[in-house]
Amino acid sequence: MQAFSNGIMMSYDDTGAGNPVLLIHGFPLCRKMWRPQVNKLPLAGFRVITPDLRGFGESDAPEGPYSMDIFADDLIGLLDHLELEKVVIGGMSMGGYVLFNLLERYPNRVCGAAFITTRATPDDEAAKARRLLLAAEVRKFGPQVVADPFATVLFAPGAETERPKLIEEVYGWMAGNDSRGLAGGLLAMRERKDYSQLLASFNVPAVAIGAELDQAAPPATSTAIAAGIPGCRLCIVPGAGHLANLEDVKAFNNCLLEFLGSVYQQ
Repeated sequence: MQAFSNGIMMSYDDTGAGNPVLLIHGFPLCRKMWRPQVNKLPLAGFRVITPDLRGFGESDAPEGPYSMDIFADDLIGLLDHLELEKVVIGGMSMGGYVLFNLLERYPNRVCGAAFITTRATPDDEAAKARRLLLAAEVRKFGPQVVADPFATVLFAPGAETERPKLIEEVYGWMAGNDSRGLAGGLLAMRERKDYSQLLASFNVPAVAIGAELDQAAPPATSTAIAAGIPGCRLCIVPGAGHLANLEDVKAFNNCLLEFLGSVYQQ
């Protein structure tokens, strides 16, 4: 499906019926990463909306600048298109940064927040320098210069021998992105806001879902979010890496479904 939102054509899937949940993919991925949730959550009575962010997957990839504000505005446009006033929103990694932005700027549109293998803190200076260099390289050499290093970081150690087909599939998603979108996403993450001191101000049902063997956002980052947001639940998926929703589908879905049930029973 496609919707015109905030000046771009945004591609998305809209599966199931019932109470809605919007899932925001991470970097450098696309909406395909949510396949196990699209397959299972509707069976539990939920409507699952999975967009490709600007510059990723099948959505338009205009020239930058990109920012968390722009990503958030794009998603609000999609919710308006779907005539959805309030939804539970889950954001994985970079998607979590977008979720923080939505909570700050559009709190009336979010009835529950799931922070998935993400962090509230910004990049340090070394990370900012790496983002800038990688953004220049992806524009010059193509998506593989992002896909190559990320393929080793997104999974738990040992996955390359235990789950080669999954890694190959995810690599294809990453390499299939437009260089403009990858560069834009890198620079948007580089400039993202520090939300670590604002967590206590978020008044929304929340869960922080981390992964025991996450090499990109260690469990401590999820623990910090859960400790900072009043009443936030914490769920750590054992034995999984950054893509916990793909590595241990059952454990991840249990975390998310328990949270969704609690939000929509209120």
